[in-house]
Amino acid sequence: MLAVNFHPFHNLETERLLLRRVNNNDCKEILSLRSNPETMKYIPRPLLKNEEDALAHILMIETKIQNNEGINWAITLKGNPKLIGVIGHYRIQLENYRAEIGYMILPEFNGLGIVTEAVKEVVKYGFEIMKLHSIEAVIDPDNEASACVLKKNGFVKEAHLKENEFHDGRFYDSVIYSLLNKE
Repeated sequence: MLAVNFHPFHNLETERLLLRRVNNNDCKEILSLRSNPETMKYIPRPLLKNEEDALAHILMIETKIQNNEGINWAITLKGNPKLIGVIGHYRIQLENYRAEIGYMILPEFNGLGIVTEAVKEVVKYGFEIMKLHSIEAVIDPDNEASACVLKKNGFVKEAHLKENEFHDGRFYDSVIYSLLNKE
């Protein structure tokens, strides 16, 4: 069975980006991301309401890293430590050598190729460092921007699940994209 170890924590670099550990100094940006109905439009989770909620979210991210249950990075532009998004591997299935990738970015950075660039690096980390066999992304079928990012990174649509998620009084569909290590 697969074993993952996120210690020491690895920062990742791309041409334009530094992906680093999320910390309490990112509180305001995490709050901006996760309290914004626009950025949360396709993420069926409750909106954060205040800095306390944001700090609790950061603690949850850190706890998952400490327990080797998941890993998240703050997306930052090189030369500027300000968090503009988050990306990571969630729901790691050790027995299946598979993890789910997830990401979000502040709206003012949409359409600049930043998420595509970050996904490429985090996929590389998943296959080369974590030794995953496959990576999946579970997205809202209406989230065309996310589907585009995934396709640019070689992911293929694997399934469309009907009303499989319940949030805020209604059922939502999910689409699963995946990428195999050999692809």
